[in-house]
Amino acid sequence: MRTALLALTTAAFVTVLTEALPAGVLPGLSAGLGVGEPAAGQAVTVYALGTALTAVPLSAATATWRRKRLLLTGVAGFAVANTVTALSADYALTMMARFLAGVAAGVVWALLAGYARRLVPDGPGKAIAIVMAGIPLALSLGIPAGTFLGGLFGWRWAFGAMSVLAAVLLAWIAARVPDQPGRAGGRLAVSRTLSVPGVLPVLAVTLVFVLGHTVLYTYVAAFLGHAGLGGAVDVVLLVFGVASMAGIWVVGAVIDRALRALTVLSTILVALAAALLAVSAGSPALVYAAVALWGLGWGGVPTLLQTAAGHAGGEAADHAQAMLVTLWNAAMAAGGVAGGVLLDAAGPAVFPWTLLVLLLPVFAVVLGARRHGFPATS
Repeated sequence: MRTALLALTTAAFVTVLTEALPAGVLPGLSAGLGVGEPAAGQAVTVYALGTALTAVPLSAATATWRRKRLLLTGVAGFAVANTVTALSADYALTMMARFLAGVAAGVVWALLAGYARRLVPDGPGKAIAIVMAGIPLALSLGIPAGTFLGGLFGWRWAFGAMSVLAAVLLAWIAARVPDQPGRAGGRLAVSRTLSVPGVLPVLAVTLVFVLGHTVLYTYVAAFLGHAGLGGAVDVVLLVFGVASMAGIWVVGAVIDRALRALTVLSTILVALAAALLAVSAGSPALVYAAVALWGLGWGGVPTLLQTAAGHAGGEAADHAQAMLVTLWNAAMAAGGVAGGVLLDAAGPAVFPWTLLVLLLPVFAVVLGARRHGFPATS
């Protein structure tokens, strides 16, 4: 099962890297498509929209599909979308390919946690943590590698490499990942899934937690410039990535017996990081300490929320996780917009305060969902 789990981890890696790669090769992408950088940057927004708009409907429409067939379809979508992006010189065609990639991401994200749970039923939380390790790996290693490749050979080669990786992953899944059945009962209505006790609290925490994180993370370079570390963005993000990996390791080790405690702890760590960043002006050491706490707290959050959604959803787990994916991407898009408004209106110093304020309802909901959502015994 370890090989199968690593294939799913690679699928998570490909998903995140496909989403974020345009940011790392933005100048070349802009020049290659003959548009300005703001227009080229919409490649990330269009991807998020593709995921947010289609994750729930596709989850419902494919509820009875065999899981391996659906996973292969999603990864094939990445291969096609990245190939078109690598070859296209037309802006509209590229945006269509990016939307397709977002649709593929919605399919894959809605599958991964449930697939991992069924592969390792006696330790589902740890299995999900292994799969979700693909997220920080993509952010801390994949994006720098893709950016380096794009700088060395051109941005098209970076997307071409992603197509090759997706093709290899298709063969890996076909050969080593066991099949699983779809949901025998067929489709479930959104309203029915939302009525399952615990699903709404998990979704509410997802929306607000991701919104707060994204507001700060998207504009972290602007904040670091304000804090006097504008020339050390890469180092700061490396610290964040390494701390995130440590956070995932800790969560994976004990999540199956301490989901609630870990969610509370993660919220507290990110809140402490936001508070430190809010008062860190003129102190690089304080900024680095805060970023390490931020990464340590945030690293396990995707695993915690996916696991919580799966536990709460029960028979509707796949649909609940599709809703989580939708809200996650909606929160990312909203965070980017809200951060831009805040930057213009109040400057970068407001970002950690914004995160801190948004974490208050997150903390309240987690504490209140003691019976369902984030139960005292998981």
